Amino acid sequence: MRLHCEVEVRSCHLPALGLKARGKGVRAVVGLCQPPRRSELQPGGSAESGGGACLLVSTMKDRQGTRYELRENIEQLFTKFVDEGKATVRLKQPSVDICLSKANPGSLKTFLSALRLAHRGCDIDTQLSTLKPVKTSEFEKFRTKMVITSKKDYPLSKSFPYSLEHLQASYCRLARVDMRMLCLRNLKKLDLSHNCIKKLPATIGDLTHLQELNLNDNHLESFSVPLCHSTLRKSLQSLDLSKNKIKALPVQFCQLQELTNLNLNDNELIHFPFKIGRLTNLRFLSAARNKLRNLPCEFKMLSLEYLDLFGNTFEKPEILPIIKLQVPLTLLESSAQTVLSKRIPFGPHIIPFHLCQDLDTAKTCVCGRFCLQSFIQGTTTINLHSIAHTVVLVNNNMDRMEAPIISYFCSLTCYVNSSDMLK
Repeated sequence: MRLHCEVEVRSCHLPALGLKARGKGVRAVVGLCQPPRRSELQPGGSAESGGGACLLVSTMKDRQGTRYELRENIEQLFTKFVDEGKATVRLKQPSVDICLSKANPGSLKTFLSALRLAHRGCDIDTQLSTLKPVKTSEFEKFRTKMVITSKKDYPLSKSFPYSLEHLQASYCRLARVDMRMLCLRNLKKLDLSHNCIKKLPATIGDLTHLQELNLNDNHLESFSVPLCHSTLRKSLQSLDLSKNKIKALPVQFCQLQELTNLNLNDNELIHFPFKIGRLTNLRFLSAARNKLRNLPCEFKMLSLEYLDLFGNTFEKPEILPIIKLQVPLTLLESSAQTVLSKRIPFGPHIIPFHLCQDLDTAKTCVCGRFCLQSFIQGTTTINLHSIAHTVVLVNNNMDRMEAPIISYFCSLTCYVNSSDMLK
């Protein structure tokens, strides 16, 4: 019985000496083994077994492994994070902690159950390994990176190594995301570029450590709202959606607040997400060769290092504003302004879902107030160098470094005071 994981062996005496453990595990194969019979150790000895199962920890540098007795020798098992593939075995002799991590949770639970039986001296149903050096091929199962660049190399009959942190499967003609990939809990980088994927499963959001997602050159038409509510909000830093067929991104997309790099080149985008200004960590934004006509009001809240808007059909600002003022304000409008200005928490468990959507899509006046259904909409221009250090923008109808941006005004007073901005 063997478990592929990372292992760190710590002495329990370190804290008493004022020392800290290294805090980093190494790739290992941990085996529950049957010790050699006495006849194998001593000439003429009996065929009696050697005292129960033992634990064998083998690494690439030490394939022979280090053996630890188990019978009545386990002081404590720490299993609080077993669902994350982590556990610690504290032994009496020698006085060490064997810290296991990055293991398959199911295999780890089975392994720990067998350890408990070995500690009690009970029979173990699972077949035990032998005390032989671990083959180099065993460590291949602990790969952290796999690159597949053709359909013939794509694994159909065997699983992906559970320990993968970087997986690339390009030019494989995948029509959907392989569900086996969604079991790779340690995955940090997933590259599915140059395939035929049309839709993303919401379960991609279960990859809690995913930092980079490359979906370049697929057939995507949307980015689903459940993904925006998933754990990707706290992990995803780089997203490549270039060369797809996306026309719009949901307003919830702006909840991916850890994004630093976003590539939307060669899509069919008509507009950016309304609340794009919430992406406060965004530094690199590319949306070349789309169908953008103007920029949303909150675009000016971004602080970018690089901005590429080449090849979009930006329109000249409208001369006449769109007036939708309501005097006096409705109760809904007044209530919405209060909720948003006071930052009162809201959600579908408190108010109806459609009201949550209205609050999420509220406009912001140039004075800072919020508008729901009562506002004046005007179009101004923005110098893109005010929000980005490097700008790529070529448009024959306008200044090379300016683009139209929508502005909202909560009252006629705000509109008049800002009239010098309008063209």
